[in-house]
Amino acid sequence: MTGEASTRASERETDVLVVGAGIAGLSAALAADRAGADVVLATKAERPESASTWWAQGGIAVTRDDPEQFKQDVLAASAETADPQAIDVLVEDADRAVQDILVDTLDIEFDTNGDGEYDYGQEAAHEDPRILHVNAETGKHVHVPFLNYVADETDVTILEDTAAVELVRHEGRVYGAILEHDGEWAPTFAGSTVLATGGIGALYSLSTNPPDATGDGIAMAALAGADVNDMEYVQFHPTAFDPAAVQGDTEMDADSDVFLISEAVRGEGALLRNADGERFMPAYHDGAELAPRDVVARAVTRERERTGRVFLDVSQIEFESTFPDLAAKCEQAGVDWAEGIPVAPAQHFLCGGIVVDDRGRSSLDGLYAVGECARTGVHGANRLASTSLLEGLVWGLRAGEDAVGNSVDTIEPPELLERDPDLPERFAREKFHRLRQVMDEQVGIERTPDGLRRAQAVLRRLKGEVDAYVRTRTSRSLYELRSAAVVSLLVARAAAANDESVGCHYLVEDELSEPATPETS
Repeated sequence: MTGEASTRASERETDVLVVGAGIAGLSAALAADRAGADVVLATKAERPESASTWWAQGGIAVTRDDPEQFKQDVLAASAETADPQAIDVLVEDADRAVQDILVDTLDIEFDTNGDGEYDYGQEAAHEDPRILHVNAETGKHVHVPFLNYVADETDVTILEDTAAVELVRHEGRVYGAILEHDGEWAPTFAGSTVLATGGIGALYSLSTNPPDATGDGIAMAALAGADVNDMEYVQFHPTAFDPAAVQGDTEMDADSDVFLISEAVRGEGALLRNADGERFMPAYHDGAELAPRDVVARAVTRERERTGRVFLDVSQIEFESTFPDLAAKCEQAGVDWAEGIPVAPAQHFLCGGIVVDDRGRSSLDGLYAVGECARTGVHGANRLASTSLLEGLVWGLRAGEDAVGNSVDTIEPPELLERDPDLPERFAREKFHRLRQVMDEQVGIERTPDGLRRAQAVLRRLKGEVDAYVRTRTSRSLYELRSAAVVSLLVARAAAANDESVGCHYLVEDELSEPATPETS
C-alpha cells in the first residue's frame, strides 16, 4: 500500500458488520445470517492461512460426560483467575455448538479410533481426554469448510483483502467501521459491529500466529474508548519449532519458518530434553511435560539458556503415523524428527482483550468482540489448551445472534486523508523491528519492573512517531503499525501495573537475577 493513492469509495449499510474470518467471525456471521440479518464480513485475508484459526493444531475441547471436571480444569489452568460464570457458558454450550456447527453443518470428520468412536486426545492440564482433532492440524480442517459454507450456503457478503482501519463512533456508540480495499476506503454503517480480528503475534519475533496479526480490533476499540483488560497475559506456547537450530540464525523475525508442535504430541508421550539429553520437566512441575503452558514455557526457556538447545523427543511414540502432517513439516524444514525436534517458546495467544459479556457485548453500544481479540473472562491469567477454537465458536454464535435487530444509522465518519504520500524508505519494516525487539526483550516470558518501564518509554516514542504519519496520510500498512504500537503499549502498561506473578505474567527481580529454582507446585 505504501506510496499508492488512497481514495474514498462508496459507503454501504448492513445490519451486522463482522470484521475477521476466523472461527469466531464465521460463527458470528452464520448466526446473524440464520436470524435473517443482512451481514457483511470483512477480512484482511486473501487465503485461509491468513487467519489464526487455520494455524490451530491441537483440536477443540468438548465436555463429554463430565462438565464439572472440565470447568475445574479451565479454572485451574487460569491459576484460579478465570470468571466462573464465563467458564459455565463455555462448558455448557460446548457440546451443543460443536455438534450443531462442526458436525451437523460442516460435517467435519474428526479422528476416530478403531471402533469408530471419536479419538479424544489428552493435552496439558486436562484431567481427562476430551480433545476432538483432525490429525494435528485441526484448524485448517475446520476453517476451510467453514469459509466455503458461509460463502456458498448463506447470504453473507464476504469482502476479502479488506481491512477495517477505524471505527465509526459517536458518544459511546459504534455505527460501523471504515473499510479499506485496494487503496480505496469508505464507511460501512451497521446496526451492530462484531470485531473478530484475532491475536497479536506480529508484536513478537517468534509467534505461531499469522504475520498480519497486528491486534487491529483491540487497537480500534481501545482508541474508541472501549474497556480492555488482562492485556498483560500473553501466552507463549512452549513447543514451537525452532528454525534457528537448523538455519543457524542468531536473530528471528516474524516471517521465520515457525510452526507449532502441538500439545497433543506431548499428550501422546513425547518428552522434552535439553542439549545434554536430560529430561528436565519433572524437576520443574509434578505434571512434567503436561504442566500448564506458562510453567513449561519458562522451563524450556531456562534450559535453552543453560544448555543451548531443547528438543522434543518423539522416539517413544508413533510420531509419523499419529502426526503425519507434523512429520512432513519437520522433514521439509530439514529436521530428522527421529533424533529430536528443536523447540522454543513462541508467542501464541492473548488471554486479555476487549472486555465483553456473555453475549460478546463490549462497553460501547453496538460493538461486539469475539475470539482472541475479546476478553470473555474464560482464560483469566492463562488459557487451557484447545479452548481457543471452542471459545471463538461459542461466543461467535452468541454474539451473532444477539447482534441482530439494531437499527442502522449513519453519521459523519472520521476524516481520512484522500492522499497517501510515500513513506520514508523501509519505515514500517524498521519500526516493526524496533517494536518487536523491545517486546521480545522486555515484555516476553519473563519481565522485570525496570524493563517494563524502559519498554513503555520506547513504545510511547514509537507510537508518537507513527501517530505523526497517521495525521498526514492513509495506508493499510501504516494503520497496522499504529495498531501494533497501541496494543504493545497496552500490554506493557498492564504488565507494569500488575506486581503479582500469575499465569502468563511472570516477574523477576531484575535482569541480572539468576533463574528461579524449578517449580514443584
